[in-house]
Amino acid sequence: MTSARKKTKVDQKRQMRSASRLYAVQALFQMEQSGQSVDKVAVEFLDHRFGVAQGDSGDLVEGDVDLFRRITDEAVNYQAKIDQMTDRGLVAKWPISRIDPTLRAVFRAAGSELVASETPPKVIISEYVDVARAFFPEGKEPSFVNAVLDHMAREARPEAF
Repeated sequence: MTSARKKTKVDQKRQMRSASRLYAVQALFQMEQSGQSVDKVAVEFLDHRFGVAQGDSGDLVEGDVDLFRRITDEAVNYQAKIDQMTDRGLVAKWPISRIDPTLRAVFRAAGSELVASETPPKVIISEYVDVARAFFPEGKEPSFVNAVLDHMAREARPEAF
C-alpha cells in the first residue's frame, strides 16, 4: 500500500470518528429534548443520518457506528458523574442545568470519552471544540467548551497532564 493511500485511509477513519462525535452530540440533544431512549434515538441515527448527504456539497458523511454507540451509551450510563464533573468546570452560579442544551450534549459526549475511553484527553478536547464550532461558528462557545473540557479532563485523567 502506498504512503498516499495509507494517509487517505487514516484521514477517512479520522473523518468517520469526527462525524460520529458530531452525530453523538446531536443524538444526546435529541434524547434530552424528546425524552426518547438512547436505543430509539441511536436506531434513528443509524437508519437515517449515517451516510446521508450533508450540506450543499452533497457529500456522504459516514460515521464509525461502534464509536457512536459507545459515546451515546456511556454518556447515558455515566451521566451523573459527567454532569458533576461538568458542574465543577462551570462557574458556580451556572450549573449544567442552566446552560444551552447543545452545550450539555457536547459536555456529556466528551465526558463519556474522558471517563470511559483510551482516547487521549487532548484529542477529545480538540474534537469537541470542533463540534462546538460546527454549532456555534460565530460565538464564544468553542472557547468556553475548551475551558470546561480542560477542567473535566484534568479531573478525569490527571495522569495525562
